[in-house]
Amino acid sequence: MTAQHHAGTNLILRLELENSIATFGKLTKTIGEAGGDIVAVDVIHVTKTTAVRDVTVQAFDHAHGQEIVQALQALPGVKVANVSDRTFLLHLGGKISIHPKSPVKNRDDLSRVYTPDVARVCTAIQEDPSKAFQLTIKRNTVAIVTDGTAVLGLGDIGPNAALPVMEGKSMLFKQFADVDAFPICLDTKDTDEIVSIVKAIAPAFGGVNLEDISSPRCFEIEDRLRAELDIPVFHDDQHGTAVVLLAGLMNAAKLVGKALPNLRVAVTGIGAAGVACTKMLLAAGVRNIIGVDRDGILTRGAAYSNPMWRWYALHTNPEDVQGSLQDAIHGADVFIGLSGPGVLTVDHIKSMAADPIVFAMANPTPEIDPEEAEPYVRVMATGRSDYPNQINNVLCFPGIFRGALDCRAATINEEMKLAAARAIADIVADDELNEQYIVPSVFNKRIGRAVSRAVIDAAVASGVARRERHDASLSQ
Repeated sequence: MTAQHHAGTNLILRLELENSIATFGKLTKTIGEAGGDIVAVDVIHVTKTTAVRDVTVQAFDHAHGQEIVQALQALPGVKVANVSDRTFLLHLGGKISIHPKSPVKNRDDLSRVYTPDVARVCTAIQEDPSKAFQLTIKRNTVAIVTDGTAVLGLGDIGPNAALPVMEGKSMLFKQFADVDAFPICLDTKDTDEIVSIVKAIAPAFGGVNLEDISSPRCFEIEDRLRAELDIPVFHDDQHGTAVVLLAGLMNAAKLVGKALPNLRVAVTGIGAAGVACTKMLLAAGVRNIIGVDRDGILTRGAAYSNPMWRWYALHTNPEDVQGSLQDAIHGADVFIGLSGPGVLTVDHIKSMAADPIVFAMANPTPEIDPEEAEPYVRVMATGRSDYPNQINNVLCFPGIFRGALDCRAATINEEMKLAAARAIADIVADDELNEQYIVPSVFNKRIGRAVSRAVIDAAVASGVARRERHDASLSQ
């Protein structure tokens, strides 16, 4: 990955300059020679002999930022008083908070929201538990549950270190679909215990978003919770990725003039996301999928300890191709990477069918550098925000839960996920569709509503909606 495409680090450097020794020109020259980019300069305090300035500098990454600081510290007459990372500043004290919807200004307000009047609301719910969806936060609140064992790009970092990611997810739920979400980081890796805890806290929530739980445990946890709870349970690493991938592939296939059932697809990385993406593609009509993991192509005749690999081998690779990625990708129309950097080479791409479609979605570093692949592919997509065609789960999970909550769906089924994928794909109009634009921007304000409406329609049609269609809120 070339440095200019790295997401980068913004540092705020508080510098004390002795005017007789250090000039601002020397300062900027030193930062530039160290490879830094000055974003802003703020004067904090000036005397006849000294000046204190806050200089915001863009660095490639944390290590590069340290190099810039060391170069400044070596300058005569310059004191680096403080270094602040803007990302860390954003996280100080956490990124979310809870606010009351109505202020408590007097004794009458207090009696209505709490004792004694709240007792009447409690009794109403006791007599009819479904009223919890009308009279409590359950109506619009999702639990984001993780054990921190498979955090994107970081792996098993534990529940405490995973909390900033879950807070960020909560922000996205609120911003993109007005869904209230709260992080639940569990200090256990025991499958039975996780299932038990989530079941025990479920009364407070209208849905459960499972996040960053390692494979294959995530499959059992989701399956059991879906069977034992009467609210939607959705493992976003699996199904969110699958929905957005399918949306992108629908448009990429349209662009190159190929039908989904005729595609030959090679998938690397048969973990949680790889299995879910394959199931979604099969549900959408793709027939020829070959899965490749560390030991090569998954085939029917092999014995696998992983139950999902056994399922995968039985439902894919119809021609029983054997060997490595080189064998799987030969003549393929599509490559889907959910593995790691360096997996895909230019020679692999050259062996693909005409107009190859490459989805290199490993994060933070794709299976192949997009700039290296660009001359040989027709459509390129990654999981990164600094390249075109980002396959980003935020395109789907807020709208999916918005729709599921609004129609009070008992589950999120395959029909709802397929509907969400089509809705996302349809946001890109025919006159907008091109190699650099197969999925809409996450900031497109039409996405949340389009996805939620499609999900509601699919939930009603498939019989899992528990709220009447004539309810006005469903058509807003």
